[in-house]
Amino acid sequence: MTSPDAPKEELQPPSYAIVGMGSWGRRMQGILSADRTVTGVEGVRRRGEESLAAYIARLSESLRRTGAKVAWICVSPGPHVAAMVEAALLADLHVVVEKPWLNSPNETERLQELASRRKKIVGVHYQYCFLGEVERWRHEFSSGAGLEFGGRFTVSRGNRLGIDAIDNLGSHLVSIWNYAVPQAAIMRIECGYEMSDERKVWLERAGKPVATIDFVANSEPLIQRYRAALEAAIAGAHFSFSLDFALCVARLTQRLKQSAGR
Repeated sequence: MTSPDAPKEELQPPSYAIVGMGSWGRRMQGILSADRTVTGVEGVRRRGEESLAAYIARLSESLRRTGAKVAWICVSPGPHVAAMVEAALLADLHVVVEKPWLNSPNETERLQELASRRKKIVGVHYQYCFLGEVERWRHEFSSGAGLEFGGRFTVSRGNRLGIDAIDNLGSHLVSIWNYAVPQAAIMRIECGYEMSDERKVWLERAGKPVATIDFVANSEPLIQRYRAALEAAIAGAHFSFSLDFALCVARLTQRLKQSAGR
């Protein structure tokens, strides 16, 4: 509970710095700026002549100058993301990263340790875990007894990011499983590009349907719900979507790829 004598600034919602002003960054800026202070940070790519240390220091200073409390990293996945997270942590910002999390366990552990020392949160944005029906599953099917989980996420667009569909799209499905029904056995995960648009997860028991969530036409405020959970965590609440969660999703996704022979 906040003391009535707390400094006025502590009562204000956190401000955000958007790292990367491509199409997704601009979309995030539009959503967050509806009721939060948001600063777009450009020039976030590493320059050809820069050492990694110099790049991290430069980006960290750029983030520090925004006066923001949270850095929301809106760039394509890749090895550069770890450096961006490090820069944000060194600037004393909490951090949100877009999925999928593709960094190694060793790199993840290093960033976790840095975040812990800085008393900061690093979250990965699995927005579909905030569907109302997913939350209902989490309570109704918490034991997972005898349940099997299936999911299908296919899109009509091509592979614009150059990322395997199981990593890019499948990570959404695996995150729902990991959050809502981790005791259920995974029966089937299907993902693909240049296919009909479909986003669906389901539960079966003994081969019979138990529940289905079809979210291809979702209009729920998922990003706003994620932000609310993050801000509650900044204030001291539990946060489910940390790097531990992301690493669990990544490990299972890799096992699914291996089992499919990819």
